[in-house]
Amino acid sequence: MLFCRRWFVLSRQCADKASLNGDKMNFALFRPAPDKKLSAFRLILFLGLVSLFGDIVYEGARSVNGPYLEVLAANAAVVGFVAGAGEFIGYALRLLTGYLSDRTRSYWVSVFIGYGLLASVPLLSLTGAWQTAAVLILMERIGKAVRSPGRDTLISQAGAQVGTGLSFGLHEALDQLGALSGPLIFTVFFALTVKGAAGPQSYRNAYSLLWIPFALVVFLLISAFLKFPRPDKLEPVRSDNPVSDKLSGVFWLYTAFIFFAACGFANFLLISFHFKSARMFNDTQIPLLYALAMGVDGIAALSIGKVYDLMKKKRGNMNAGLELLVVIPFLSALIPAMAFAGSSAVALSGMCVWGVVMGVHETIMRSAIADITPLAKRGLGYGIFNTSYGLAMLVGASLQGLLYTRSVKLMIVFTTIAQVAALVIFIMLKVRIGGKRVSSGFKPAVS
Repeated sequence: MLFCRRWFVLSRQCADKASLNGDKMNFALFRPAPDKKLSAFRLILFLGLVSLFGDIVYEGARSVNGPYLEVLAANAAVVGFVAGAGEFIGYALRLLTGYLSDRTRSYWVSVFIGYGLLASVPLLSLTGAWQTAAVLILMERIGKAVRSPGRDTLISQAGAQVGTGLSFGLHEALDQLGALSGPLIFTVFFALTVKGAAGPQSYRNAYSLLWIPFALVVFLLISAFLKFPRPDKLEPVRSDNPVSDKLSGVFWLYTAFIFFAACGFANFLLISFHFKSARMFNDTQIPLLYALAMGVDGIAALSIGKVYDLMKKKRGNMNAGLELLVVIPFLSALIPAMAFAGSSAVALSGMCVWGVVMGVHETIMRSAIADITPLAKRGLGYGIFNTSYGLAMLVGASLQGLLYTRSVKLMIVFTTIAQVAALVIFIMLKVRIGGKRVSSGFKPAVS
């Protein structure tokens, strides 16, 4: 621990010296690129690759965690609770980690610790009871909570050079490439090694493969830190930044919208549990469906992120891109009806819609925080945003799991009501941002 602390202090001091000398000093480990836009793009690329291999680990596992809990004799209510509790812990803790990252400015430290907890995923290969598996699933979510505010702040700082929508869209596309690859690993493994229904040992053998991408995550993360120890130097002081450090009314309306939209969003853990228990798809097909959704997510993220930046530039309004959120309630309301319809073809289409909605969630929802919060409150803003999102996931997934045990129709009614509430708040948000324009000095970065 003493070595790590001295290493971080040394790196910060070297970066500060390079900055004070006009970024002309030539350090072997801290050589800044002459072009800030290029440096920003490289940082986003590095963090995207870290997320790519990280997603191979945890999204690969998430594609089969539901079926694995099913073969370990967990019921739908337990699966729904684990799904909801995992999302709540993974998001609610970000309020604390976001606040601490703002106070200490130690964004890299939180990123390292958070990705370190990703080791809990390949450790699922050692489990034999659903209770143990549930704990490890929750530990992975804790790691997500620790790293996300710091990582998103680093991306937002780089995004000041290339556009926040494009930055998060590119990061999400690389992220989802990993999310697509992870489930495919399980698909190929089961196809080659399992005949009939997969048992607990088959799942454990598959989880053990994830030690390799986990090692790559650690290597890439260290490389990224050595090259970009001070990404805050990439973000210029904007003339349109809020003068006050207080979070705006737009931010709180936005947070309320997030809560209801996420509350009515169908969780894949429960969807995959249904696919397994209803025998709609086999053990090889379920992770393949998840991979399909992740691929759609990545494509949608890039497109939506670019449109988000263009809307801001065209209207000269930092909040204009938020109007794209209108697609979330309409598409989210369709997912449960399609995924639980009983038809394999309709369920397949539903997973594609699920991927599009996830692309909007991961791109616009994260980009907007960077645009509607001052830098001094950026980590806290991400923390509040993620806490609301996680609380909604806990409430929504738990209620969906309980209602599923009684009636699929009741579950669909609940998700529809939540999305209607989100739509009402969106209308209020649109009225609030409709007449607001930023200073004439506002020039969003759009590549």
